Amino acid sequence: MDPLEQIIEFKTSPELIAKLKEYSSSKVYKAGDLILDENSSVRAIPIVTKGTLKVMRTEEDGREILLYYIKAGESCIMSFLGGMHDEKSKVKAEVEDDAEILFLPMDKVSLFIKEYPEWLDYIFRLYHKRFEELLEIVNAVAFTKMDERLLSLLQKKKELTGSKILNITHEQLANELGTARVVVSRLLKQLEESGTVKLGRNKITLM
Repeated sequence: MDPLEQIIEFKTSPELIAKLKEYSSSKVYKAGDLILDENSSVRAIPIVTKGTLKVMRTEEDGREILLYYIKAGESCIMSFLGGMHDEKSKVKAEVEDDAEILFLPMDKVSLFIKEYPEWLDYIFRLYHKRFEELLEIVNAVAFTKMDERLLSLLQKKKELTGSKILNITHEQLANELGTARVVVSRLLKQLEESGTVKLGRNKITLM
């Protein structure tokens, strides 16, 4: 199946998919590559056809926190909003797993809204999904203990990769959770002692 056809779950027509391919440019990225940085201009919106992106927010003190993931068939609603209003990006998007991405120019984004009602439906569905995910982040930060947030993040990464072996550092986890590395290392050690995970060099295995 064509990777882009995964968007069909949003009731996107074959005609619109053909237009997306016609007007978009496709690029391949490796894990760790930066797709969009904070305070940069948004000239096109990314549509992931393979792999996963993670969208992060950086605070003034340098701390980061994971907002949400973008999977195949999805786009970044923050890029869409920033581009539509000609505003600088308030987030950064980084490749989590090797990815292939279509970049649709902002003028075509506006054109599709006028010509294809299913495109607007696609955008609204993504907006709704991201809003719910951001509410989950707010609730987690405000009401959930860090050890529960850490385990939840590990489980989410397991679902995304389809593997119980995660190649990730304590520093990376700390950045995504918006906390200190020493905190993550301490909690991971506790999880290992309880038999929940097994720790290796830059590797965590969920048991």
